[in-house]
Amino acid sequence: MIKLSEYEQKMLNGEMGPFKQRAIKKIIDYAEALGAQELCKVTKATVYFGYHPYLDAIQSDDYNKIFSKMVLCSDEIYQLDDFSTECYTQTCSGPCDQYCYEPCGLTKDVFDKNRKFLDLTREVGVTIAGSCTPYLNGWIPLRGEHFVSTESSNILWSNSVFGAYGNADGLEAAAWSAICGRTPLWGNHIAENRYATHVVDIQCKSKTTMDWDIIGQTLGRMLTDANPRPVLIGNFSRPDQNKLKRFFASLATRSGCEICHIVGITAEAPTLEAALNGHEPVHRFTITQKDYNETLAGVCDSGSADVQMIALGCPHYSLEEVREVAMMLKGRKVADSVLLQIWTDMSTQQLAKVNGYEQIILDAGAYLLNSSCPMVCGRTALDRVTTGFLTDGAKQAHYLHTDLNDRNCKVFYGDTQSCIEAAIRGRWEDKNGKN
Repeated sequence: MIKLSEYEQKMLNGEMGPFKQRAIKKIIDYAEALGAQELCKVTKATVYFGYHPYLDAIQSDDYNKIFSKMVLCSDEIYQLDDFSTECYTQTCSGPCDQYCYEPCGLTKDVFDKNRKFLDLTREVGVTIAGSCTPYLNGWIPLRGEHFVSTESSNILWSNSVFGAYGNADGLEAAAWSAICGRTPLWGNHIAENRYATHVVDIQCKSKTTMDWDIIGQTLGRMLTDANPRPVLIGNFSRPDQNKLKRFFASLATRSGCEICHIVGITAEAPTLEAALNGHEPVHRFTITQKDYNETLAGVCDSGSADVQMIALGCPHYSLEEVREVAMMLKGRKVADSVLLQIWTDMSTQQLAKVNGYEQIILDAGAYLLNSSCPMVCGRTALDRVTTGFLTDGAKQAHYLHTDLNDRNCKVFYGDTQSCIEAAIRGRWEDKNGKN
């Protein structure tokens, strides 16, 4: 039996309406399945709303019906109502740019439906942000603050860097929490559960953003235990925000890791001893340059090929990264055969416009886009790819390999400068000279 506060009991009794009643009922069901004894207040949330192709499982244009079945898991139709006023909620990445659809390879129908669904949830308290890196636009839970998120890399970032408390609950559970302002008190929401379990000695290249991207993939494939909580030590170069952003995205892609301590960097790891919090580690291992090289070989297909699409910004670019790409493109032209997409959030895009970076990108024949990426867009986004796709995000490369390799298309991965040069040439050249 879950212990409920007076406020929570009133919500369960239906005193705050059927919409919130259904949400807290699902949270209580979730808590009971987990063995949690009580709930905790959630004050920050990101949700995976808008139109996504899997929603077509419900043959209806009625968003209340779609939301009730797919989010509230109910055959009964609930009317959308106000989300929790105690919890600030904004949207994660979605299936389309907020302002255009053609450069995304999508139809106007998808664009219009996405806008309609987002507007409906905005009216009940969900802020439209369209970001997989919400901390770049001010979504920042403080140390000890309880949050829910539908972006795996943001869960890692918020737990690790901010020292906020959250679990990888899933799309539906995050929405229930955003509606009722509660989540089960378990896992990373409990301070005693956050200590490091794996000590990882970094002994490979770690100077560049790409290095940290590959370290994240490497660590992820090595963490085979359930609920691993690594702590990084060793001979690594101090990462900045952009490097950590890539690292956490790749780590989440390849593992079930939800918190990663880095000695001297993250909130709960001023020292190795503090990260372990009196516990002996379950495992100790080293990431060598050989491990790094093996991961890189697995992320980037061998050989050379013409590329039809190049996607930068997975996870979404910071303003600093947008500027760097603009400077690389200034006075140059992307090959006519290439669609070069640079992905960010709407607030960063606006800052890029004010600073002239967006115009430089447009003048080069590329696009600065917001709120999505090829991986999250519908499958038609990749229809133009016939021989090669290129990205500077290992997460994007990892996920698109299966789909594109099945179509006999190669997926290449490289640092941002290499991607820009390939965009100008229209072709990815294997550094080993292989075709």
